Amino acid sequence: MNPNPLKTIRQDVQSMHAYAVQDSTGMVKLDAMENPFALPPALQAELGARLGSVAINRYPGARIDDLKRALAHYVDLPAGCDLMLGNGSDELISLLAMGCDLPGASILAPLPGFVMYAMSAQLQGLNFVGVPLTSEFELDEPAMLTAMREHKPAITYIAYPNNPTANLWNADTIRRLIAEAADFGGLVVMDEAYQPFSSQSWLNEIRSQPAAHAHVLLMRTLSKFGLAGVRIGYMVGAQALVHEVDKLRPPYNVSVLNAECALFALEHAEVFASQAAQIREQRTLLIDALRAMPGVTPFPSEANMVLVRVPDAQRCFDGLKAQGILVKNVSRMHPLLTHCLRLTVGTPSENAQLLRALQTAL
Repeated sequence: MNPNPLKTIRQDVQSMHAYAVQDSTGMVKLDAMENPFALPPALQAELGARLGSVAINRYPGARIDDLKRALAHYVDLPAGCDLMLGNGSDELISLLAMGCDLPGASILAPLPGFVMYAMSAQLQGLNFVGVPLTSEFELDEPAMLTAMREHKPAITYIAYPNNPTANLWNADTIRRLIAEAADFGGLVVMDEAYQPFSSQSWLNEIRSQPAAHAHVLLMRTLSKFGLAGVRIGYMVGAQALVHEVDKLRPPYNVSVLNAECALFALEHAEVFASQAAQIREQRTLLIDALRAMPGVTPFPSEANMVLVRVPDAQRCFDGLKAQGILVKNVSRMHPLLTHCLRLTVGTPSENAQLLRALQTAL
């Protein structure tokens, strides 16, 4: 007898691919939409001293509540709303799937989109409904409405802006989708992971029309703010709704070290705002330079990434990598992304290296 211990693992899990993280050792890392700017040395020293005094022998306590209050102040939390924390947005996405796991429930999102929406549904045993965008990467409103009426999804995800296409979608279309979900009692999650680089936020809609958004949750992360290594996500919504989702949160899901880092960053929000402004400026310069390259088509961006179509995505990806530049090859994620690469907006020096390397790769 030699029993196979893997037989206890679900077959669909064994058939899945794990979330892939590329090895970036020695590379200019432009594949994961991280803020490329480090803390100034003086702030590094100040943060180090603060972390050194944190009581890591104790479970997280009141300091987590301090962080929630600081975030509520930072976003100007709308009246009647509450806020909960996650270990990154990924945990919040998983908790939502867990909380909505009723018989026959489904999760709906436009495609191409963030892979964790579909993965969270699959891991929870829920049906995932993907609705293709138009060829211009816009929401296909008739197709979305048809799918919503057919499946009545427990959760409809709307990324604002979207990953990997980096664009915002028509606000009137989104309002109609939100109203549709209200008709059958579904939730809508507005995912604003890239809010620091966007010209719009749906939080203003929630603030001005609270009754129409009683079933809407708005999710953000501090990863793009500049704390990708800290893993802090947060979600805003009507108090009664957030209260129920918060019951699913594991105890002590945010560490005291992570919380202290986040509090420190919010106390120096102007430093990160300045970095975001630089990234937005660099984004414009990068798109202009890409547009001038023969055979290269960059798409409009409201995030810290640029989706670009090239003659041969794999050849360009390999050529960039051979020159020490790591980007994301998204060309096989969805048919709409054929021959597309996703480029993180880096520092001026990194962007210059990227452009030189891309010219050679082409």
